[in-house]
Amino acid sequence: MKKSKTYKRVLLKLSGEALQGSLNYGIDPKIVDSIALQLIDVKALGVELAVVIGGGNIFRGLQAASRGMDRSTADYMGMLATVINAMALQDALERKGAFTRVQTAINMEALAEPYIRRRAIRHLEKNRIVILAGGTGNPYFTTDTTAALRAIELGADVILKATKVDGIYSADPKKVKNAKRFTHIRYMEVLKKSLKVMDATAISLCMDNNLPIIVFDLLKQGNIRRAVTGENIGTVVSN
Repeated sequence: MKKSKTYKRVLLKLSGEALQGSLNYGIDPKIVDSIALQLIDVKALGVELAVVIGGGNIFRGLQAASRGMDRSTADYMGMLATVINAMALQDALERKGAFTRVQTAINMEALAEPYIRRRAIRHLEKNRIVILAGGTGNPYFTTDTTAALRAIELGADVILKATKVDGIYSADPKKVKNAKRFTHIRYMEVLKKSLKVMDATAISLCMDNNLPIIVFDLLKQGNIRRAVTGENIGTVVSN
């Protein structure tokens, strides 16, 4: 990857857990403000930026379903959690002068626009940060799949998968001392090795549409900018 390259349109996938920082639950305003500053820094490069956000800091549908809750109900509750996170991020961005739109896959006219592909693209072209909440609007699909789907729909050049680790490892680096970190890995290897990067549906979508994924550490200040400008950080998943 050339260091001089800056992607024109990117989709950033943020986990809900990224917003909770060191808290056990909920949203840490300092973390949200820090992420907002990084996004504004990226916007200054002229990059068109969409964000898909998870809801695991508030509610995880899979966990609730494993404890007996109806899976569809649990997933819809998880979608609502992503809307709360999207509004928190929007507030942090707008307090710092950024122009934003929140679009949801489930209609909530009092809070946000419905997701309409052409409208989202127009917002990007008008230099607004588009925050995409509510997952795909359907149960049984993760926000990773949402990120892949929306990135393809919006014509993004890359998915930036912001995590708490500095890339993809052969095993959990917290449990396996000699776990190897990959600088580059192919989609099929991720699927064959069942590496916990994104779910299989998301990886398959990216593979079928030749959409690269960069997995990197969100907690290191400035890493979003480094990923956008093509610096060699984290792990690249591609063909």
